[in-house]
Amino acid sequence: MQHTVFYNEHLTHSAKMVEFCGWNMPINYGSQIKEHEAVRTDAGMFDVAHMVITDIRGSGSKDFLRYLLSNDVAKLEQQGLGKALYSGMLNELGCVIDDLIVYYTDFGYRIISNAGTAEKDQLWMKRQSEKFNVELILRDDLSILAVQGPKAITKLIAAKPELADKLSNLKPFSAIADAGIFYARTGYTGEDGLEIVLPNSQAVSFWRMLVAQGVIPCGLAARDTLRLEAGMNLYGHDMDESISPLECNMDWVVDLSDESRSFIGRDAYQKLKTSVALFKQVGLVLLGRGVLREGQKIIHDGAEIGVITSGTFSPSLKQSIAIARIKKDFLDEIKTVAVDIRGNLEPVKVVKLPFVRRGKRVYE
Repeated sequence: MQHTVFYNEHLTHSAKMVEFCGWNMPINYGSQIKEHEAVRTDAGMFDVAHMVITDIRGSGSKDFLRYLLSNDVAKLEQQGLGKALYSGMLNELGCVIDDLIVYYTDFGYRIISNAGTAEKDQLWMKRQSEKFNVELILRDDLSILAVQGPKAITKLIAAKPELADKLSNLKPFSAIADAGIFYARTGYTGEDGLEIVLPNSQAVSFWRMLVAQGVIPCGLAARDTLRLEAGMNLYGHDMDESISPLECNMDWVVDLSDESRSFIGRDAYQKLKTSVALFKQVGLVLLGRGVLREGQKIIHDGAEIGVITSGTFSPSLKQSIAIARIKKDFLDEIKTVAVDIRGNLEPVKVVKLPFVRRGKRVYE
């Protein structure tokens, strides 16, 4: 099992360690609820050094990424250096190989992708790059630390006051580089904050600096409840290579505006858009008893119409919530369905995602 550069810091803070995608990672540091609440009300940080950083360089970089990704990186060039774009990477069937963020930098482009898909992503990108003049550089010399919460940027500025102007004015989905450290205003919690890419040699001292400012270390459990409240997908659960962007609320990152752009999966995706058998992603709020969990079936008038893909008890809402796929044809007709929880049909309300933004309930 692999360890990130922060492993000893996790042990110092009494983390409970678990296996995650081949990595030994903290699930919590004693209280998942306290860690969740710290991010919603103050500032917490996550070791995400298991995620994969790939730098793309060469004269064919833009053309390669316009072919590889569902979203169009040409927009980044128009917006300027430091801009970021969320995208899907699709297969020929128009389904999701992975979701990722791509950044436009002064050296080319940078992709940050998921740990659980690392090997297949690298093989896929390498294979697709062969017809382009590009170099793919796996940056295992770098680590990522996510600092999230309404006070995240304020506490980072307190530790590094020389960055006050740059970080205060940094817009969402933008990034800056300073002294070899890459600061991106992105995240996976529904809160404000930064994802920081830094050399392995500086990572532990940076972690300790944030701890000294009162930033709370948080584990995988809190990261999952936070992202689920924010309606954010988890690869391998809410989408995978058998699920199209239309079925997991990722259709907005498939850019068809340039009719001349040929990207992998485009033709199949356009055919899927006309399908009558499509599922659609929704949120569920439990009205009955129990806890909503992945794999539970959704029932309406005695028929199975969908399945839960992620479910949990929401610390912010104090009730159970889930992300689910439901047959599209039913969604205009029904607002309440049932979920099979251990043989009992419990009522749930169908809502539009997300459930929570900036610590506040947003669904109706």
